[in-house]
Amino acid sequence: MIERQEYLKQLIKFKDTDLIKIITGIRRCGKSTMFDIYINYLKKQGVQDNQIIKINIENPEITFNNYMELYNYVKERLNKEKKTYVFIDEVQNIDDFQKAIDGLYINKNIDLYITGSNAYLLSGELATLISGRYVEIKMLPLSFKEYLSIFDENVDKQEKLLDYFKYGSLPQTAQLFKIDPDLIDGYLDGVFSTVIYKDVMKRKNINNKMLLESIIKYIFSNIGSPISTKKISDTLTSMNRATSNHTVENYITALLEAFLLYKVDRFDTKGKNVLSSGYKYYIVDLGFRTHLLGKKAGQDMGHILENIVYLELLRRGYKVYTGKVDDLEIDFVAENKNGLEYYQVSLTTREEKTLERELRPLQKTGDFYPKYLLTMDRDLEADYDGIKKINVIDWLLDINI
Repeated sequence: MIERQEYLKQLIKFKDTDLIKIITGIRRCGKSTMFDIYINYLKKQGVQDNQIIKINIENPEITFNNYMELYNYVKERLNKEKKTYVFIDEVQNIDDFQKAIDGLYINKNIDLYITGSNAYLLSGELATLISGRYVEIKMLPLSFKEYLSIFDENVDKQEKLLDYFKYGSLPQTAQLFKIDPDLIDGYLDGVFSTVIYKDVMKRKNINNKMLLESIIKYIFSNIGSPISTKKISDTLTSMNRATSNHTVENYITALLEAFLLYKVDRFDTKGKNVLSSGYKYYIVDLGFRTHLLGKKAGQDMGHILENIVYLELLRRGYKVYTGKVDDLEIDFVAENKNGLEYYQVSLTTREEKTLERELRPLQKTGDFYPKYLLTMDRDLEADYDGIKKINVIDWLLDINI
């Protein structure tokens, strides 16, 4: 079991608080295993087995026909003398689940934890019922540091980063790689199909699977590039798959809600405001891209590297935008409570023209926020008038930064 220390720290921080702990993220990113890791922690702290209730709604051995059966199941098993820690996996699969959650929350002798594989979990009635009474922990597949932890410490990190690019970082994918990389595609096919069927098509009543997959392939082929629904619609229509902007928008919304994609808004660094156009998309796990696009997946290494950096910034708690400075682009503007940070991402800047091109947008911001240039270059760390050039592996692993 891969120790997901950053997520464990968050759960520990909120232990026994009067808040519902909600872990969200794409299927198979490790939410259920995170419960197991946390339960092991609780037991080491003296929590007894009869204080723990763990339910996976997708387990066929446990069937609930409605939310009341779920509520009663938990209520009957509560420890009458001590606090009970209740864990419910994939709770959104129960109709009106929010009523069971609200009912359990009212019981002050319960510490309640739930997971969901769709952003629908925190929309609508549940959000209204528990507004101000929950904390969301957004879970992603393995970071590069977590991914490396399952291999020998002397492994070639650059080689492993390329594997990370190609096969992705779902926990099971990483384990399968150690057994036989040829097993990975079949596994990803199963996960991808489940996400598409259960969290996209079934959830949103989408029947046109061929159109949906065409939209996904288009976005997967254009990660890190500005995309509009009109551009997708026009492209598909030219391929004799006529569709409307509205349909494309609905399908993309479903993919975003299933955590398969992330939409990144554009930020004007001069006006310090979010713009309404020029947004980009990145993928939650690059293994899905390799699975769907095959050999074509490796043709755009620059944007693949951007995708990795984007996800890592999310893991570190930033709100992330793409940046505009006059007529130039900054790959990422990352915002947290301390302010802004700027990131340019490039495979290499050893050619002078490339270096100048990457530095120019950062130099034009006119402010003094931290600025970084991340590359695959294995050079000495450099500083260009306050812009730090850092090897991306060192940055991903937090080495001397």
